[in-house]
Amino acid sequence: MKKFALITGASGSIGKAVSLKLAASGYSLYLHYNKNKQGIHELLDELGQYEGEYVPVQADLASPRGYLDLAGSIFSLDAIVHNAGNSVYGLLEDLDEMDAEALIQVHITSPLLLTKKLIPKLRHKQSGGIVIVSSIWGQTGAACEVAYSMAKGAQISFAKALSKELAPSGIRVNAVAPGAIHTPMMAGFSPEEVEAIAEDIPAGRLGSPDEVAESVKFLLSEKASYITGQVLAINGGWHT
Repeated sequence: MKKFALITGASGSIGKAVSLKLAASGYSLYLHYNKNKQGIHELLDELGQYEGEYVPVQADLASPRGYLDLAGSIFSLDAIVHNAGNSVYGLLEDLDEMDAEALIQVHITSPLLLTKKLIPKLRHKQSGGIVIVSSIWGQTGAACEVAYSMAKGAQISFAKALSKELAPSGIRVNAVAPGAIHTPMMAGFSPEEVEAIAEDIPAGRLGSPDEVAESVKFLLSEKASYITGQVLAINGGWHT
């Protein structure tokens, strides 16, 4: 029987890497995206090497009703990877109210309500897993990313609380907290700034989307069958 996983933000760097890892592990996939249709087409081409079923689903999770568009396209389900996200840089006093609302919707409200809609499909199988892609800033906080840090911290609390609620149904809930990862989110930094960040990391380098994806794959696998409510930091020792 096919196993299906939903990956939100599948057109992004980490989403693509997670998709390829899970496809190689035998999952069929619901590939959520919003505007990056080209990224999804490129991902579908790469997934052609595997034998699963891969279904692209467009939905705007920054919209209050967007999660319903996504939930309505999901049928059989064994796993959810909440990966969709965006960031807002700058001082809190300069934060635009609409940007704040969209950020909270994407990172907190939509994942919460989408999961609420999809839990019955996971509970029906009495198994499955949910992994939330949070951030190092959800653990430690970051100046000039106060709203983002708040949202990512909320995701970690969501994972911890939901894990206790779903454990009796055989459903595990965990989070990963990547540090500095080579993704387009780093494009706002100059090469000198990126080099300075790498020098501040004990491992001496930024991480890769593939390294994050390996952790997600592990947490969804039977090798992690007794792990729930945990946050796996993937940051090269940057913050411990």
